[in-house]
Amino acid sequence: MANDSKTWRCGKYELSFDRPRIMGVLNVTPDSFSDGGEHFDPDAAIEYGLAMLDAGADIIDVGGESTRPGFTPVNPDEEARRVLPVVRALAKEGAIVSIDTRHVAVAKAAVRCGASIVNDVTGFTDPKMVEFVKTSTCGVIVMHAGEVAVPTRTHATVQLDTSAAAFVAEKAREAAAEAAREAEKPARRRRGKLLGEPKPEAKLPGGVVQPSLPFGDPEPATEPASEQETPAAEQAAAAETVAPAPEATEAASEPNDRLAAMMRRSARREEAYVPTSQLRRFTLPDSAPIMRRVMGFLSDQARALIHAGVSRDRICIDPGPGFGKTANEDIVIQRETAKMASLGYPLMCAVSRKRFVGAVSGVTESAARDAATFGVCLGAIQAGANIVRVHDVTGFAQFLNGYWAVAKPQPRRAFVAVGSNLGHRCDNIRAARDMIAEIPLTCVSNCSRIYESEPAYETRQDAFANAVIEIKTELAPLVLLDELMKIEAELGRDRSKKAKVNGPRTIDLDLLWMDGETHGGKKLRLPHPLIGERDFVLVPLEDLMHDPARFFRYNGVEVKEPGDRVGHIVGELGRM
Repeated sequence: MANDSKTWRCGKYELSFDRPRIMGVLNVTPDSFSDGGEHFDPDAAIEYGLAMLDAGADIIDVGGESTRPGFTPVNPDEEARRVLPVVRALAKEGAIVSIDTRHVAVAKAAVRCGASIVNDVTGFTDPKMVEFVKTSTCGVIVMHAGEVAVPTRTHATVQLDTSAAAFVAEKAREAAAEAAREAEKPARRRRGKLLGEPKPEAKLPGGVVQPSLPFGDPEPATEPASEQETPAAEQAAAAETVAPAPEATEAASEPNDRLAAMMRRSARREEAYVPTSQLRRFTLPDSAPIMRRVMGFLSDQARALIHAGVSRDRICIDPGPGFGKTANEDIVIQRETAKMASLGYPLMCAVSRKRFVGAVSGVTESAARDAATFGVCLGAIQAGANIVRVHDVTGFAQFLNGYWAVAKPQPRRAFVAVGSNLGHRCDNIRAARDMIAEIPLTCVSNCSRIYESEPAYETRQDAFANAVIEIKTELAPLVLLDELMKIEAELGRDRSKKAKVNGPRTIDLDLLWMDGETHGGKKLRLPHPLIGERDFVLVPLEDLMHDPARFFRYNGVEVKEPGDRVGHIVGELGRM
């Protein structure tokens, strides 16, 4: 019930979580860890984004900078050049678009181009990003990126000696050590400035204290010899970080440096892992300190956003699997999904193809980890996750639809518009009604009367017979649409390229609206974008609901006045 009551406001959209929502990953990058370069061309990225929508994605997450372990930071201008054409094109098709960025300038530009969500990998630790989202209406995703292991402390061996000489010698050694530390401070400060030493706590608008970043301590000035062999690309990135070019505006801000350093440490941490013979009592580390750091950061950042003026129902949280965490730590965090869901915010599960998924499944190749990803996602969904971020939308949508149909009885109300102007028009409509009633997990609950209307859009044809059928269904919208198109084909609808658009047809079935569903893309738009201008739809709907114009305006559809509509009703042809 708690999951069902959560909603997420993202600009003009409102997502409900009566079923899990699918976020498709669209990396417009040459170097992402599993699909780098596949969609680097903007046209290819747009085509792939539309394909994911048609496969079942509710949200498309567009990113222009890879944050894989050892990534090279990207200039905000270059990142914007990659993502903005893609964001604009997908938003134009009615998609809910998320911009995956940590740069304020890119987030602002993407929202202006139609993005509805800002997915900040640094968890809104940049006050400028907080200031921006506070003045917009977009949804926000607060992600935890950082190490969660508490560093172990080494304790010096203490030998008790009661002699006065030993006591004096010990005090002398302490004084010498203190003097050495004081002498070292100026050099440490210089190194800290180069390496991105943590700044003092900053205050957000309204007096809210900005917590320190979750990325852990800066990298040490010197490292063991085995870690000094850094790839050329990483050396170039480090040089760019220390001395940025003047034209690279905001390209090497402090949060960026810290994130890149943390992910480099994360990569080395995984690669340098060597099993030891040290005995342990448990297979996984203690969850309490790990979850204190993850949940503490997420709740603190969400609270800071709320105090800054961001509405609570705009906030989603993500524990950030793979970002500075070992496989054991990631498993601990996933097992505590129910605790994170109890914070009350929509919860993201973004484990797709991550290293820990490969570790538990034994799959080395990242692109081959989709089946294991689905298993981890299913566990998260059962524990309360609301949004699943995946690369393989087609496979996961099939997986989720199969699971949901069996595990979660959930009939939902929907409206289907029916029209015909070839053959026996009323008989065609009644036949379609009977066939809709035979669709699996679907029943017809009510029908409008059959009306005659003027042809719309293509006026040189015979008048239409029109009606609206109210149904209850447990199918996903795209699955239901496929069933409706099968009925059209069985009743002789010609959808070939030679058929005239909006021309004569034996039957036409349009899915108008489904309870709790918002969808964009070429194949299906929900609510149907043309409801508000079609008299032959709005008038039959008056038989099924009170004031359909008001209902659809509330659902974000522009409804025209009767005189401005198309396909006006001219008469009644009888009952269904």
